[in-house]
Amino acid sequence: MSIEVYRDARGIPHLRAADPRELAFAQGRVTAYDRAWQLEVERHRAQGTSAAFLGPEAVDWDVLARRVRLADTARRCYARLAERDPGTADWLRAYAEGVGAGLAEGAARAPQFAATGLVPGRWEPWTPLAVWLSTHILFAGFPTKLWREQVASRLGARWTELFATDGPGTAGSNGWVVAGERTASGAALVAGDPHRFIEDPGVYQQIRLACPEYDVVGLAVPGVPGLAHFGHTGSVAWAITNAMADYQDVYRERLRRTPDGGVEALGPDGWRPASVHTETVEVAGGAPVEVEVVETERGPLIAGGAPRPGDGDAEGSAGTDGSAPADGFGDTDGSGYAEGSGDTDGSGYAEGSGDADGFAEGLALRYPPRVTAELGFSALPKLLAARTVGDVDRAFDGWVEPVNVVQAADTEGGLLHRVAGYVPVRDRLNSLRVVPAWEARHAWAAEPAPMPRAAVGGHAVMANARGLAAPLGVEFAPPHRAARIDALLSAGTDWTPGAMAAIHRDTDNPAAARLLDAVRATDPGALTPAASAVRDRLLAWDRRMAADSADAGLYAAVRGAVVRGLAGHEAFRALREPAPYPAVFAPWLALGPRVAYALETLLTAGPVPAGEVARLVREALEEAGAGDAPPAWGVTHRLAPWQALPDGDDAQWPGLGGDHDCVLSTSSVPGWTDRAARASAARYVWDLADRERSLWVVPFGASGVPGDPHHRDQLPLWLRGELAPVVTDWNRLSKETEHPMTTTAPYERTVEGFGTVRVEPVDPDRDAALIHGWVADERARFWGMKDATVEQVREIYAHLDSLDTHHGFLVRLDGEPVALFQTYEPEADRVSEVYEVRDGDLGVHLLIAPSDTPRPGFTAGVLTALVDFALTGRTRLVAEPDAANEKAIARLARAGFALGPEVVLPEVDLPEVFLPEKKARLAFLTR
Repeated sequence: MSIEVYRDARGIPHLRAADPRELAFAQGRVTAYDRAWQLEVERHRAQGTSAAFLGPEAVDWDVLARRVRLADTARRCYARLAERDPGTADWLRAYAEGVGAGLAEGAARAPQFAATGLVPGRWEPWTPLAVWLSTHILFAGFPTKLWREQVASRLGARWTELFATDGPGTAGSNGWVVAGERTASGAALVAGDPHRFIEDPGVYQQIRLACPEYDVVGLAVPGVPGLAHFGHTGSVAWAITNAMADYQDVYRERLRRTPDGGVEALGPDGWRPASVHTETVEVAGGAPVEVEVVETERGPLIAGGAPRPGDGDAEGSAGTDGSAPADGFGDTDGSGYAEGSGDTDGSGYAEGSGDADGFAEGLALRYPPRVTAELGFSALPKLLAARTVGDVDRAFDGWVEPVNVVQAADTEGGLLHRVAGYVPVRDRLNSLRVVPAWEARHAWAAEPAPMPRAAVGGHAVMANARGLAAPLGVEFAPPHRAARIDALLSAGTDWTPGAMAAIHRDTDNPAAARLLDAVRATDPGALTPAASAVRDRLLAWDRRMAADSADAGLYAAVRGAVVRGLAGHEAFRALREPAPYPAVFAPWLALGPRVAYALETLLTAGPVPAGEVARLVREALEEAGAGDAPPAWGVTHRLAPWQALPDGDDAQWPGLGGDHDCVLSTSSVPGWTDRAARASAARYVWDLADRERSLWVVPFGASGVPGDPHHRDQLPLWLRGELAPVVTDWNRLSKETEHPMTTTAPYERTVEGFGTVRVEPVDPDRDAALIHGWVADERARFWGMKDATVEQVREIYAHLDSLDTHHGFLVRLDGEPVALFQTYEPEADRVSEVYEVRDGDLGVHLLIAPSDTPRPGFTAGVLTALVDFALTGRTRLVAEPDAANEKAIARLARAGFALGPEVVLPEVDLPEVFLPEKKARLAFLTR
């Protein structure tokens, strides 16, 4: 492999390879080296196996991952991709091979592996798709439909959309594109920041990917090749935000058990078979959890389940995962709506509908990748090779999950502002509520909705607000961030990359206006002097949520008190009852956060009378005025990143400026905690005039390894709202001369039912005597070294070790040496004279060590690992055993090699080596 790894001063990897496949391998390998723990956590989360080393706290997620069939969906999507776009499928395979090649060394650097006892596992070609699905399955916020169901059934159907907002369970972003006519350089700028739950290590990886076909910088998702969201190729740059589209549906299913133990679900055409099987979630420090996985024609169940044999009437029966009784799913009387609300929307939930006994209820999730077996990953290589906005536009035409607003600009003046993704066409009620599976009107149309697009006039802003994507969704972010960015951009016509940082760190809080209006409406004469002083301070406040602002801290204290008062009001009593859904959906179903994020609406609308709202505001002013003054905002508004294995040092996390609806978006849950779990997961400015003037920053750093110099070296910049320059001059980068980027590095793989196979370079001094004992054996006569001395063996492998084209490896099984494996570049070997060498070919030789205790299946087990190792970054293996070595030829055939013709390899007589003429049988194994 001709792969080079460079680093800039911040440890950001810059990779250069001979072709896109080698580059994908390099991206996977360097990511494993930098972030092995993060990658393995994400792989296990995608497979629903994280509780096996993280413990009981991970069980709820693992159960959801199993029930919603994340891994199986990824396999389906990969199979479809391999059928329709084998080039991209192989590119994904190369990335997974690179991860596999780097995991062992990366894990050795990460202390979390030793702390949990986790051993690096195998990355399959479909694993990146599973990681992507796991990252985005809750991205569109389908649990909000469960919340609306709660509101409609417990509070009344007319209040279904009362709490509509960009709530705590969704992810948002800021993004904007400025046309060249409004920049100092005359070329466009693309800038923004994705808002996600902050994780340590970060959810975005700064990286550069270069090969003869392209040279791209951008932000990658660790575990996924390419640059799906944010990238700059030099001639075109792109960025995305969440479109807030609604493309996942939740169906209320009626389920019954068949006499043979199967499950049937009631659909529009009557009772139809559902697939059902049981899986076990292993739990570190706890008992294993059995999960019955049921999938109807709508989709997999996410809650509830079929009645168990002997349950009889399903009323009160629990879901198989202990998720609470299926009956009613949060309805106060089990009818589907609260008593007296009636069937107001014709959804068919009226009490007594359907079969009265013998069935239970569950909720099924229908989501596009499960339905279409598509994620849109064919777009990823196309984006890397893009040269214009037209190329980016065409690449995103096939995008599926998630649905994003895309902006792009190129050096020719082209601009792009569109939505990309898959949104099914169906009944509007599907977007609002849980809908009955047995009604045909809730089925999806055959073709998805068309994706909107718009022209860019001067500049365009995307910040999750109702706008371009409005026809595709129901709930959007409040307009504050979008309006504020638009106003700031409109104030200038000579924008530069550096000036964009001021927009990124803007802390003006327009969302405060309505609460401040309520404070202004409060009669100061009805307040105590201390509360009146609080009122005066708030009305004089500049509305900026700066970290060092005492007034912002005071506002937060008053806001928190109002939120708690509203959430505790009698009008919302029914919504304070626990929701009977799995705990993994709790962020969407808790009343407190819902009130906090809908505060603007609830101050002027809703079931709490205006007089009561005014009383709660007065009481909040009194509470804030009593006792000590609240501290500055940054004292309590501190970062709270998610860590799969918390390090226990909570005091290390700094204070922040910003707030949920500021451009500097840092989201807490007012009324319950000021700690910020969501914020900018990265910030970027792409300059189309000169890529080296582009800027970026992430919350922590390039490395995910605690103690590494680049683990958190960008945190100070990120906290100050500053950005680091993007460096693309190779002469300003440091080349890693010893980074593990060749197949000579140790490799390890556990073969199920066989053991752990380790492949390591031969050490001529250490291993000469061992190898001599093997090659001197009569059964190894075809190896051609039967009469060699130990010193001659040492010299042969010392010579081999000096070559770039030939390599010798010692193979161990569970620590014991069991085989000698050699690889070579066919074009540098005599075999090239007897067959036509292809790019991607690798020659191989294998000698199994003699044993007094033969083990059935031994050679097959070793070959399983060796083939995987040798095909890392390659497309075909070439073997040329002696034509008389029938056992070796038969072994290769059993391993899947296609046998070729017999050939005569010519004699080689060099000072370093002599090889006699050899009659051989060619054999080929193609990926």
